[in-house]
Amino acid sequence: MEVIKLNHPHSYKKEEFSPQVMALGYFDGVHLGHQKVIKEAMKTATDKGMKSAVMTFDPHPSVVLGRSVQHVEYITPIEEKIRVIEKLGVDCLYIIHFTPQFANLLPQEFIDDYIIQLNVKHVVAGFDYTYGKMGKGTMETIQFHSRGLFGYTVVPKLSVEGEKVSSTLIRTQLREGKMDAIPMLLGRHYTTSGIVAHGEKRGRTIGFPTANVDVSEEYILPSTGVYAVQIHVAGSWHQGVCNVGYKPTFHSEQAPKPTVEVHIFDFNQDVYGKVAIVEWHKKIREEQKFPGIDALVAQIDQDKQSALEYFEKHYA
Repeated sequence: MEVIKLNHPHSYKKEEFSPQVMALGYFDGVHLGHQKVIKEAMKTATDKGMKSAVMTFDPHPSVVLGRSVQHVEYITPIEEKIRVIEKLGVDCLYIIHFTPQFANLLPQEFIDDYIIQLNVKHVVAGFDYTYGKMGKGTMETIQFHSRGLFGYTVVPKLSVEGEKVSSTLIRTQLREGKMDAIPMLLGRHYTTSGIVAHGEKRGRTIGFPTANVDVSEEYILPSTGVYAVQIHVAGSWHQGVCNVGYKPTFHSEQAPKPTVEVHIFDFNQDVYGKVAIVEWHKKIREEQKFPGIDALVAQIDQDKQSALEYFEKHYA
């Protein structure tokens, strides 16, 4: 997949691009609703003998438009988004650097500069897609703004169990720790990645060594608690049990950010400094404070058994 990063204003000319069919959206999560849009664009591209393309934006518009948001947590930060879209088989991904100047483009200017000028012959977007200053351009106005130079397809909403599949719903589920509900919306388990860093090394002293994963702050972390997870590190996947939280048994004051510590089953490699991907499967329990080490160790052993039973049931 070719990745083209565009800054506004760009200087590309129409003749520099092959005719293409483009899916439009922000696509945080690249969930099943987004995939429906992207796959429709890919199908149309195949039918027309053209290249398939996706256009997205970075950073999140809310960061730029000053809606009192300084930091956005993503379901799929940009590098993750690129990986997921590439797996779908798209030919080209356009990433527009979202700036106040870009946000000020009138709907017609956006269409002229970023659709027509890129030699897009057909646009595919969700029913609620908006473009141009203050989102004044919609899938109802696109025919007018197209100047008759491209066609378009509007993809209706996708619902699961009566609820619209949306990034907002997924964010809510993540913050409530409902990890087992996520695959129905994302089409896959939720993942976060980070570097295995040195922690307090307390786990090894109580018989449960952990990989302390310094997850990028761009990711949404699930709610505090204990989870059955899979972790990819040192070239392969392993099952484990993960605590995300503040370790109240050992700390009276809450740290600025929670830690993500994975006890990996049947594993004893040194993985400090390596990239780890944590795949979140199921919440086992809430984080809690224990009266002492023995009670904590007994509970961790129970958590490990719960996770093992989960994986045996679902992945045997």
